[in-house]
This record gives sequence, structure tokens and C-alpha cells, in this order.
Amino acid sequence: MLPWWITAIIAVVIGILAYIVGFAMRKRIAEREISSAEEEAKRIINESIKSAENKKREVLLEAKEEIHKNRSEYEREVKERRAELSKQERRLQQKEENLDRKMDSLEKKNENLTKKIAEADAHVEEVKQIKKGQLEMLERISGYTVEEAKAYLINNLASEVTHEMAMKVKEIETQYKEEADDRARHIIALAIQRCAADHASEVTVSVVPLPNDEMKGRIIGREGRNIRSIETLTGVDLIIDDTPEAITVSSFDPVRREVARLALEKLIQDGRIHPARIEEMVEKAQREINATIKAEGERATFETGIHGLHPDFIKLLGRQKYRTSYGQNVLAHSIEVSHIAGLLAAELGVDVVTAKRAGLLHDIGKSIDHEVEGSHVSIGVELAKKYKESPDVIHAIEAHHGDVEARTVIACLVQAADTISAARPGARRENIENYVKRLEKLEEVSKSFPGIAGCYAIQAGREIRIMVKPEQVSEDEMVLLARDIAKKIENELTYPGQIKVHLLRETKAVEYAK
Repeated sequence: MLPWWITAIIAVVIGILAYIVGFAMRKRIAEREISSAEEEAKRIINESIKSAENKKREVLLEAKEEIHKNRSEYEREVKERRAELSKQERRLQQKEENLDRKMDSLEKKNENLTKKIAEADAHVEEVKQIKKGQLEMLERISGYTVEEAKAYLINNLASEVTHEMAMKVKEIETQYKEEADDRARHIIALAIQRCAADHASEVTVSVVPLPNDEMKGRIIGREGRNIRSIETLTGVDLIIDDTPEAITVSSFDPVRREVARLALEKLIQDGRIHPARIEEMVEKAQREINATIKAEGERATFETGIHGLHPDFIKLLGRQKYRTSYGQNVLAHSIEVSHIAGLLAAELGVDVVTAKRAGLLHDIGKSIDHEVEGSHVSIGVELAKKYKESPDVIHAIEAHHGDVEARTVIACLVQAADTISAARPGARRENIENYVKRLEKLEEVSKSFPGIAGCYAIQAGREIRIMVKPEQVSEDEMVLLARDIAKKIENELTYPGQIKVHLLRETKAVEYAK
């Protein structure tokens, strides 16, 4: 057994020897790898040099070929340009030769022209001498100088020409005036003949038939409550007299009268007549009237062939069915004016569609003239501008009553058609229009006070029935309000007899049991 230190020495020696052997082996391996890498690098460098030389030779060949090609093209272009220059030189030389020949010709012509001008001047001088001698001879014979003779002739000719011109102008004016009058009469007569219209005017009463006279008592109701409800809700006057099986509905406003008539017919058919049922039927009748207004507006546009109107315009046209002017139905009048204006335009060769459109819309302001301040003409113009009508239609509406001067043929035709429609026999009744205006003014004065819910002129204008808002007007204030309304009516209106101011204040409470 060896000592431990000898064992340690031996182990150290063995480790040193192993390290030296491993280092020598790694060195030999590294040297072999380095040698191999150097050989590979030399090989790659040699191949790169060879490849670069090959590419250089190829590029040189391509450059030589490109240079040769460019040189050939350049030589060809040079030859072509030289040929073109030679051609242009020959052409310029020919032009110079032609110009030389023309210059020679012009010089010869100038010489000839100079000779002719000289000869002409000599002839002109000779003519002047002859003319001067003749004028001197004429002055000696006539005893007038040249200026005096000119003045004498001009005066004589001016007087003769003026007289003949005046006679001719007068003759032409007379002839054209007669022809224009005859032509206008012919066109208007033809338009009236072709436009067939009913000769009827509106009335202010409607008759509602009854199944029996017992129904009159049911309509009146206990202590008159039913008839009061109907008159209050519709603003009409119910006349129940000895006429068998009939009730008369009277009102200056056709819409109210029609609503009341429809409501009465529905109540009579239903048989249940009491205030709540009356209110329900009046509301239903009002909805039906609104539907009828729209249908009538569409009928008017279809009948006249006018398309593209704004829907609100169509409703305004329909409202004219329940509007009268001097007793004449405004919708029927507007349709008639549209037809007549279209016929006149066709005879004169003017735009028929524009003429008919202007004729249909000329009184559109009457649809709301009781709701808006201003004349129906100004209201109609504003409506037409609002709904983007053409300038010709707007001007025709503005000029159809002569408020402004008519500047277009369409405006003149609408004026003529409006006059024809209004002037034919049976078309209008002046007294009804005045009556309606007085009742409308009576309602307008009554509505001008605060706290008014609604008002209706009844009894042919002898009574104004006013519904007040109970939350704004107390019972004590009603007395003062009635007196104020009566005073204003006395100051602003002219009327026969006296007018009864009747104020109503009603409070309702409604609840539903579920």
C-alpha cells in the first residue's frame, strides 16, 4: 500500500500527461481544419475571379453590340434628316420662284391700276365740271339756289309723307283692332262653349230628412239639452219648425253645416241621442269631412290634369269645396277657371299646362283667408312661394285681381278666365257674400279676447255663441267679458237690429271604471 502523497503525485502527473496529450490532439485537429479552410477560401477566391472575368467579357461584348446598334440607328436618322432637309430646300426654292413670278405679276397689275385710277380721276373731274354747269343753268332757270331748292323739296316731301304715314298708321291700327276684337270674341266664345259648367250657387242651409216627426222631440231632448249640445259643438243653428219630417241646418260656414248634417244623420240612424253620443258623432263627422277634403282636392287635380302638387296644396284645394265666394263654390270656380284658361291658352299657342295650373291655384288663398291675416291674393302668393311653384304661376295668382300689372300672357289668361267664370249668369250672389263676410267678422271680433275656446255666429248673425275656457275665465269674469265683447262689436261692426252675446262656461270631469 503506497502512501497517500505518492498516490496524489501519481494522479497529478497522470492528469498533466492527459492534458498535454489532449492539447496536442486538439492542436493537430485545429491545424487540419485551418488548412482545409484556407484551401476552400483559395478555391472560392479563384472561382470568383474567374466568374468576374467571364462577366466582364460578357458586359464588354454587350456594350460593343449596343454601341454598334446605336451607331447604326444614328447613321440611319442622319441620312433621313439629310434627305428631309434636301426636300425642304427644293420646296423652298420652288416657293421663292413662285413668289418672284407673283411679284412680277403684281407690279404689272399695279402699273395698270395706276393708269386706270388716273383715267378715272380725269373722268370724275370732267363730270364735276358738267354737273356744275348744269346746276348753274338750273339756278338761272328756276331762280332758286341749290340749298333753297333742297329745302323746298324736303318740306313738300315731308308734309306729303307725314300725311300718308298718319293715314296708313290709322288704317293699320283700325284694321288690327277689328281683327283683334273679332279674334278675342271668337276665342272667348269658343272657350266658354267648350267648358260646360253648372249655373248654380251655394246656399246657407241644409235640410236633414227625419223618419218621423217624433224624432224632432228626441233631437231637442229634455229641456233642450240635445239641441244645445249639437249647436254648441258644431256652431250651427238648428231650425225645427212645422215642416213635416225635416230639420233645417243653418250656418254661413259650409264646413260646419256639413259636419252638423252628417252628425245628425248618424244620430238619427243610430237612434241613441244624448250629449255624449252627440259629441262622439260630431267628432266622427269631422274626421269624415277631413277625408272628403283630401278626396276633393285629388279629384280637382285629376279633373284638370294637374300633377306634381304638394300634398298640403291638395288639402287646401279640397277645403275650397266648403268655401263660397259671392255664393259661388270656390272649388268649382277654380276648376272652371283652370279649364277656361287652358282652352284660351290652347287657342293662343301658350303653355296649356302652366295656364291650367295657375287657373286652379289662383284662389288658393281663400282656403285659409279666415285663419291668416291678409287678402286671399297675398295669402295665395305666399303659399305658392312656400310650396315652390313656378314664377309664372306665382305672378298669375298675384295679378288675377289687378293688384299688380299682368306681365305675362298666362296672367292675362287667368284674369280673363276668372272674370268669365264669375260673370256668367247664376254664378254668384252678392248679398250672400256680404252676409258671410259680416258673420266671419263677428266671429273674428269675438275670438280676439283671451280665454275664448270657440265661438259661432248663429240665428243669421243675430246671436254670437261663445264657449270660454273654465280654467281661465271665472263665472264673475264672464259678465265683464260679455260686456267687453258687446262694446267691441258695437264699435267695429255695422249690423241691423241687435246681436245677442251668449257666453257658455262648462266644466267636465271624465273617468273610466276598469
